[in-house]
Amino acid sequence: MYALSAFAGILFAIVTMVGLNWPAKQVLPLSWLITFCVSWLLWRIPIRDNVAFSIFGAFKALDVLLIIFGAILLLNTLRSTGALEVIRDGFSGLSSDRRVQAIVIGWMFGGFIEGASGFGTPAALAAPLLVGLGFPPLAAAVVTLMFNSTPVSFGAVGTPVYGAMSTLTLYAADEPAFLTALVRSVALIHGFVGLFIPLLGLCLMTRFFGKNRSFREGLEAAPFALFAGLVFVVPYVITAFFLGPEFPSLIGGLVGIPVLIWAVRCDFLVPRTEWTFQKEDEGLAHRRHHVDAARQYPLWKAWLPYGIIAAILVVTRVPALGLRRVLSSQAITVPNILGFEGLTYRLNWAYIPGIIPFALIAVLFQLTSKLRARRIINIWKDTVRQVSGAAVALFFGVALVQIMLRSGANPRGLSSMMRVMAEAAAALSGKAFVVLSPLIGILGSFMTGSNTMSNILFASFQFDTALILGLSPLLMVALQVVGGAIGNMICINNIVAVSATVGLDGVEGTIIRKNIIPTLVYAVLATVFVSILMLCGVRP
Repeated sequence: MYALSAFAGILFAIVTMVGLNWPAKQVLPLSWLITFCVSWLLWRIPIRDNVAFSIFGAFKALDVLLIIFGAILLLNTLRSTGALEVIRDGFSGLSSDRRVQAIVIGWMFGGFIEGASGFGTPAALAAPLLVGLGFPPLAAAVVTLMFNSTPVSFGAVGTPVYGAMSTLTLYAADEPAFLTALVRSVALIHGFVGLFIPLLGLCLMTRFFGKNRSFREGLEAAPFALFAGLVFVVPYVITAFFLGPEFPSLIGGLVGIPVLIWAVRCDFLVPRTEWTFQKEDEGLAHRRHHVDAARQYPLWKAWLPYGIIAAILVVTRVPALGLRRVLSSQAITVPNILGFEGLTYRLNWAYIPGIIPFALIAVLFQLTSKLRARRIINIWKDTVRQVSGAAVALFFGVALVQIMLRSGANPRGLSSMMRVMAEAAAALSGKAFVVLSPLIGILGSFMTGSNTMSNILFASFQFDTALILGLSPLLMVALQVVGGAIGNMICINNIVAVSATVGLDGVEGTIIRKNIIPTLVYAVLATVFVSILMLCGVRP
């Protein structure tokens, strides 16, 4: 009963968004209200406590909103100056095949950005680039979210793995050895499945959005797609085995981008026939902004903001360089919300990529491009208007999660709502827990919007359950980390963020319905791979 009650708010969100196609900004306030009432009536948590948790959640949503704001501000700046049009033409010159463009930008460029920054940044950057090339906004959103999976476990220089380890210090007798084995296990699972993700993404893209609604047109690009998977996952796995969790996605992207560009220029494994969408989009630049025809940029200057952003993300995320510590120490703090000791919100404003580097580079580009003051004001107004649509959904979505996370401190002695749900599912699964394990990780990311938060929530639970059932704790925690990455395809935060950056509204349910297919395929393949490892007695 408690598990079903805890699940009520989530179930309402799933049914209304996926089944009825309600927009997240309408659904999530109601889901929050349901969860609020369950916490108050069944967990007996006082109203004041729930309000405090909700306020804290709304503050936490600022972290994501600032990333969205910075990405949209940069995008609107590039549109207004005409740089986005130059970038679009540059990719068109590389290849006019939408399948090739999707892989180069969505899979490889997105994977590199995930390794450097994470937290929804790749889709927020890659999707607008695809729209600028002529992708329908919905297709760009769906495809970039599909591809934002394999790199995620080692995103933001390994943050999700360290999040999992932060809850396992009491479990692992030899913590460094367990971390090494965990990194290698996660890399092997992702490496096996990730090899096929570019092909799966293309097949679903041509099926959902192509003129002929055909998987075959995606399969026609199989050689190039498999090659793209290979040149990312090989350096990715090697880096994980020898350098640890910080660099696999970064190195995979750094190696893969020039290799793919070389392959396209040499016509190596590139599809022989060109493929386009049933209805090409004119690009948001033409729809929302007037661009001075006389304003021309060389290709290198149009790409310069993204190049600087990538460089800043790398040097500010690598701990050895020291900038990470300096930036993360710059914070705005709201202490003891509603008088609750320890319920303190800390905004590390300088470390959030939405501010540094996105907003910073956008402002510098506005000034160096010599835009008129009125044009700059319009850019900021448009950005605020676009972000406001995502704000409501994020505020209530994160507030709901905070109530579920913090409901463990209750007068009835119950576990938190999140933990009760997971425990009930494990009790029903028994030895089949290996099948359920990645799904728990997916559920955590779906609601929290973060692979890291999903791991913090459920890594210790996965370890405990594996011990009880006689399964490998290492591989179950690895499936949790992988499942949390898979969940990025359908997590509400990422969907709201990418929808906002490409100008979509009220399509969250549509995106979830389309991306649930690759989500489940990924989870099944990961489970099969781990099952084979366990049957063969392999321990990375």
